[in-house]
Amino acid sequence: MDNSVYQNPLITRYASRAMAENFSDEKRFKLWRKLWIALAESEMELGLNITKSQVDEMKKFAEDINFELAEKFEREVRHDVMAHVHAFGEQAKSAMPIIHLGATSCFVDCNSELIILNDALDIINAKLVNVMDKLRAFALKYKDLPTLGFTHLQPAQLTTVGKRATLWLQDLTIDYNNLENLQSSFRLRGVKGTTGTQASFMELFGGDESKVKELEKRVVKKLGYDKVYGVTGQTYPRKFDYNVLCVLSQIAQSAYKFSNDIRILQNMKEIEEPFEKSQIGSSAMAYKRNPMRSERIGSLARFVISLPLNSAITAGTQWFERTLDDSANRRIVNAQAFLALDGILNIYMNVSENLVVYDKVIAKHIAAELPFMATENIMMECVKAGGNRQELHEKIRVLSMEAGKNVKVNGKDNNLIELIKADKTFAAIHDKLDKILDASKFIGRAPSQTVEFITNEVDPILKKNSGVLGQKGDVKV
Repeated sequence: MDNSVYQNPLITRYASRAMAENFSDEKRFKLWRKLWIALAESEMELGLNITKSQVDEMKKFAEDINFELAEKFEREVRHDVMAHVHAFGEQAKSAMPIIHLGATSCFVDCNSELIILNDALDIINAKLVNVMDKLRAFALKYKDLPTLGFTHLQPAQLTTVGKRATLWLQDLTIDYNNLENLQSSFRLRGVKGTTGTQASFMELFGGDESKVKELEKRVVKKLGYDKVYGVTGQTYPRKFDYNVLCVLSQIAQSAYKFSNDIRILQNMKEIEEPFEKSQIGSSAMAYKRNPMRSERIGSLARFVISLPLNSAITAGTQWFERTLDDSANRRIVNAQAFLALDGILNIYMNVSENLVVYDKVIAKHIAAELPFMATENIMMECVKAGGNRQELHEKIRVLSMEAGKNVKVNGKDNNLIELIKADKTFAAIHDKLDKILDASKFIGRAPSQTVEFITNEVDPILKKNSGVLGQKGDVKV
């Protein structure tokens, strides 16, 4: 690494090798050559004056990119595609006259970009379902463990640790379905020519529309695809980039929500992200266990969430058949969105697989709040025993205020139950208080909901993607 110049931290610190390679120049330029070969071979098959030996020579150098020569040509001609045409032609000399025949730069640029984006979505999909798999195990393990539920970040009713995890899971199932819908509609730009009219190919094939249409089918098939955009200008619709970044943003939103929940829970000492033996939480405060993984998820998520607006502007400013002010922008935005989300999901996998639950702290927090939540149940049991509902309500209100003062003003524990035990008004239920205060009686259908949701909505997704499960989250630094 050259430490004298800026290095992109998405590469050096966060993203996986697989995602970095997916957006590499090596992959992109090999795809360009694959496209040129598919075009030349299809043109030959349909009767143009191209020989098999020319195509074979192109295939011979398909994987052997002469980068230095291509860079030299680009400095001279200021055109990346033509630089690579010349570099390819210097190797496959007999094919030089027919490389890129009838095509525009966007034949290789747009089609290769679409393939790269689709491959990147495959990487994201695999990591997404692996996070889901790890959260599934966590949710089932803790489906019966009561915990305080919060609204407005104030104690509300009880839920369970596992049921709360299904909320994180549900966000991801929505994201998965959106990603799947996006990929199901995926298509290449195809072989459309300079402004999308296929005029150059009509000229090459003497006005034979059937051959021009067949050419596009053959090229796309040789690349492993079957669908193309029905019409284009010079480029594929930039709205596709926006749709891609919206899906990435939604996954980042889900991860952000999870990371914030974990940070709050770690502050409460109920659940912690993994903390390694030699890990340092603070340079000053040696005792600290900062939730750095969750904080990093949130930090990267903010970046990804901000990017769809950029793509929306690009899509909205495409003049007529195209303008080039999208090019430099998209080189940065598309790749970095994927690299950042890849880093997010790497950490999400690591955290979700290694969460530490402190059930005794959770029980302590329940004990501090449950007496207030149980007042309705206490009152109803007293009414069953012959008490006056209105009198009981007033009595509980007064005792609750006294207990609240004991907690907030005096800084002591919640003593509402002790006050109730000492009050003869509630004598009929004094021997039932432990049963009434059983936390498992306050969690409703949380355990059942957890199992049902996982069985009905999560398991089918994981079964469909079973071949990519088993990944581990890699936290580089």
